Amino acid sequence: MQPPVPQQTAAASSTNIGASPAETGAARINSRDLLRQAREVEIDHDGRIYRLRLTQLNKLILTA
Repeated sequence: MQPPVPQQTAAASSTNIGASPAETGAARINSRDLLRQAREVEIDHDGRIYRLRLTQLNKLILTA
């Protein structure tokens, strides 16, 4: 069973809309640099493997 994902409040999620990485403190990585011509990459996070996939509709899906 996977742990629950914390929910953001509407106020918290709308606060960062349109904010730059410098304003939010978040790093920004271009998806093309991350995927490098592949449709899927595996990400190892603390020994757990996640898959980042690019869909046919050009959306990203992250699964554990």
